[in-house]
Amino acid sequence: MREKILVVEDDAAIREALVYNLGREGYEVLVVADGSEALTVARNAKPSLIVLDLMLPEVDGFDITRILRRESSVPILMLTARDDEIDRVLGLELGADDYLTKPFSMRELLARVKALLRRAGIVRGEAEPRQAQAGKAVSSGDLHIDLARHEAHRDDIVITLKPKEFDLLLFFMQNQGQVFTRVQLLEKVWGWEFSGGSRTVDVHVRWLRSKIEQDPERPVRLITVRGVGYRFEG
Repeated sequence: MREKILVVEDDAAIREALVYNLGREGYEVLVVADGSEALTVARNAKPSLIVLDLMLPEVDGFDITRILRRESSVPILMLTARDDEIDRVLGLELGADDYLTKPFSMRELLARVKALLRRAGIVRGEAEPRQAQAGKAVSSGDLHIDLARHEAHRDDIVITLKPKEFDLLLFFMQNQGQVFTRVQLLEKVWGWEFSGGSRTVDVHVRWLRSKIEQDPERPVRLITVRGVGYRFEG
């Protein structure tokens, strides 16, 4: 079965180039030109990946990312016409998986698409042996991750986590007591192809602390190792 990719782009020339080149690579391509339709198609067609322009009519890419992240972990590759760091950081913080700044190389976009699909495939498929060994559960004190249901619990109450928050917490809990630099965490959790900066890690750590620590300002589980990175304590 071919991977299904949803292209959300209001520029006709870019849209046609994306459809043509993704189609040549063997992907099934769905295409829309505005944000409202993008949400409808994403929900109904269940694409494997979304290539999403930020500046769209009706509903912009930021809002689409925010809404979809409440419902799905589908990989999102953002396209932005501006090289402002704030746009990239905001998009990544909302849950996008990677970004490209226009104008971009079609070869690089195709490489990013393949990398995101490969990482998504690892999460769905290759992680299964490790999950099976762990009995499809990982626990630490009052924290419990149910891998089969893709849920995290604290004192038997479900914790609402964004996709990368979940992945980061799972990685920490599977590697308790070990210190990881921000670069290592980016490589292990986001993948070496990810082009965002280390601030992404800090933001996700801050979000996690707000959900798993009794006092996020004085964390006792997700510890900052000054000058190095982070360590998780059970």
